[in-house]
Amino acid sequence: MPHWREQQHKDRYFKQAKSDGYRARSAYKLIQIQERFHVIKRGDVVVDLGAAPGSWSQVVRKWVGPKGQVIALDIQEMEPIPGVTIVQGDMTDPAVMAQVMELAGGRANVVISDAAPFTTGIKLRDHVLCIELARAAFEFAQAVLVSKGNYVAKVFNGEDLPALIHDVKMAFHPVKTNIPEATRKESWESFIVAKGYKGKTSA
Repeated sequence: MPHWREQQHKDRYFKQAKSDGYRARSAYKLIQIQERFHVIKRGDVVVDLGAAPGSWSQVVRKWVGPKGQVIALDIQEMEPIPGVTIVQGDMTDPAVMAQVMELAGGRANVVISDAAPFTTGIKLRDHVLCIELARAAFEFAQAVLVSKGNYVAKVFNGEDLPALIHDVKMAFHPVKTNIPEATRKESWESFIVAKGYKGKTSA
């Protein structure tokens, strides 16, 4: 068994995901963000960007209840999730975003993104690509969120992150960065947690 696979099987969140029926251990990152920041509530319309394999959508579906709505988007094909509307496409494609917006009825309470690029191992390149995805999610959030809506996005730490955080702070208050306990120790990812959407900025 490869070393990384052996480590994965020893990982308590990996084991817990299997036990709890989640498709990936990343479910617990969102659960921990929710426990601390309360970004999603019952009845919310939530758009999950970069959703594959679907663990975040699984969690959110439980939280929003029967009157809520979850729309999951990813460039990869996803297995169906009961109660979740799945769209396959590129989150940076305006036509795909228009489709998601139409499904959301032109409004959403929360936009979340666990999107990450296919990593190359070249740290600067991976950082830039991840920030581009987070910024695309931010632009979409500004287009679809209701007043006081919330936005959560994964980012890789690096030189382009402060500029993105600055722009997010122009549109939301409060804005925090968070590293959930479920994040692997060797990871360089964190999450922007932005609440209280104020309105679209010119940034």
